[in-house]
Parts: sequence; structure tokens; C-alpha cells
Amino acid sequence: MPDHTAAPAADTRRAAQNAPSSTSYWFDEPDSAVSVLHAVRDVQEAGRDMRRRMSTGMSMNTTDLEALRHAIAHERDDDPLTPKTLSRHLDISGASTSKLIDRLTLSGHLVRTDHPRDRRSVILLATEHAHHQVRERLSDMHERMLAVARSLPEGSRADTAEFLQAMAECLRAEPAPH
Repeated sequence: MPDHTAAPAADTRRAAQNAPSSTSYWFDEPDSAVSVLHAVRDVQEAGRDMRRRMSTGMSMNTTDLEALRHAIAHERDDDPLTPKTLSRHLDISGASTSKLIDRLTLSGHLVRTDHPRDRRSVILLATEHAHHQVRERLSDMHERMLAVARSLPEGSRADTAEFLQAMAECLRAEPAPH
């Protein structure tokens, strides 16, 4: 009987040997700009990992956590968050948004309340329980992040912030695949 496990392993090794190294996959020659792009990618991956850990710790999925984050941000900006706005932000259907809101309401993280300016609409607010959980999980990390940001020389901070905003715009401008 032939051994079918040997061929896939050999194919995998061959592909790995022929694949470009991680430092030059997209770029022909390594330079300091490429190392900056690798650092940006590391930050993105660390952020995704942190959100996964946080959502697990709060017994919710990452979409629910993003919805909660968005609700808190809207409260901070004194900008009422409607289910429709949340649906657009998360890029999910109205039915999926309703189920998400139901889950977060049932878990005690969100409440629906009357819209302050539109009697036909409701807004979503994070509960004190949600605020407490988020603060409890993120306060230390935010303090460490602030310390890292403060470690930048004062004269470099504006340029660094501008660079990061420009990188964010590059990512936002990438069209969805067809």
C-alpha cells in the first residue's frame, strides 16, 4: 500500500524552500522602510490577538466586541448609535445586527433606549457592566501603550502620528475583492 503522507510533506518542504523569505516577500530588497512595514504588521497582528483574547474573556465573539467598542466610542463622542449605523459599521445585514444586539442586551452589555431626537428610532448604549468589563481588561494595557507613546521624543510624535494615519488611510483605501 503506498504511503500518501510522504508526498504532501515533501511538497510542503519544497514550497517552503522556494517561497520568498518573510523579510522580502513583497519587496525585492530589504531596507529600513520595509522593517517599518513589518513593525506595522506586527502591531496589527498583536491588536487582532488582543481582541480575540478579550472577546474570549468576555464570553463574546469578536464582532460583538467590535459592536461594544463602537457603542462606547459613540457615547464618548456624544453621537447616538442606531442599529442601522452599527450595521453599516460592522458591514453585516440588519437581521444579523438585530441578533447581535439581542445577544449583547441579553448578556447585559447593551441597552436599547429611545433616540433623543427621533421618536421613531432607538439608540444603543453600553451598560455600566460593559464599561466596567472593558476598563478592567484594558486599563493596564492602555497605560503601557501610553508609556510607549510617551517614550517617543516629543519632536517625533507628530510625524509618527501622521505616518500611522497615512498607513491607516492606505488600508482603508484598499478596495474589496470582486
